[in-house]
Amino acid sequence: MRKTVFLPLLAAFWIPFLGAQTNFSRGEDYFMQNKPQEALPFLENALLENPGEIRAYLYLGIAYQQLDRPDDAVAVYLKALPRAGNETARIACNLGNLYFGMEKPGSAVDYYTQAIEADPSYAAAYLNRANTRIKTGALREALPDYEYYLSLEPHSPKRLRIEQLAALIRSEVAAEERRRLLAEEAARAEAARRQQLLEEVSASLQAAAEETKGLSSGAEAVESYEGEFELE
Repeated sequence: MRKTVFLPLLAAFWIPFLGAQTNFSRGEDYFMQNKPQEALPFLENALLENPGEIRAYLYLGIAYQQLDRPDDAVAVYLKALPRAGNETARIACNLGNLYFGMEKPGSAVDYYTQAIEADPSYAAAYLNRANTRIKTGALREALPDYEYYLSLEPHSPKRLRIEQLAALIRSEVAAEERRRLLAEEAARAEAARRQQLLEEVSASLQAAAEETKGLSSGAEAVESYEGEFELE
């Protein structure tokens, strides 16, 4: 009798678990075969049955991206991020990629930065953040990201192009610095010219004031003359 009771209880415990595993496994199989549309329902069901399966979030988010459903991908990754654990950097980087593609570079930089904070050796986040900063014109900030990426990936096939780009950035930064110094020098010269003009005008006005003071004194002497006038 005890054995008869135990087996149904064991079956009741394992059946939902096996169902969840089957959904994830089938979704994973379709995903690995590059069949995102077929993978979707199984991955979605896998998450309903086991919300802690981070790989299901990753696969589902990528499947949505492949099917040109960026908003759905963002929603999945945002839901996964607080519980991502060791996958935090990857999920944050994927969010950065999505926002970059959605023409939201500010949000992209934020999530690339979050990926780097979660895993300082996550090379892709440095490269993608640098590319995003180039897009926004933040050349000075992009340069160290490229350099750090190359330090993490010294044999990257993109190394030559990155080095060429880094050289261009350094050249542009140096030119910008020269323009800034020339502008500052021109501004100082203009300020000095204006100051000299102000001083000259002030001195001229002071001289005019002194002359006016002299004429005024003569007039007062005439007005205070106490002589006798006779009418003829």
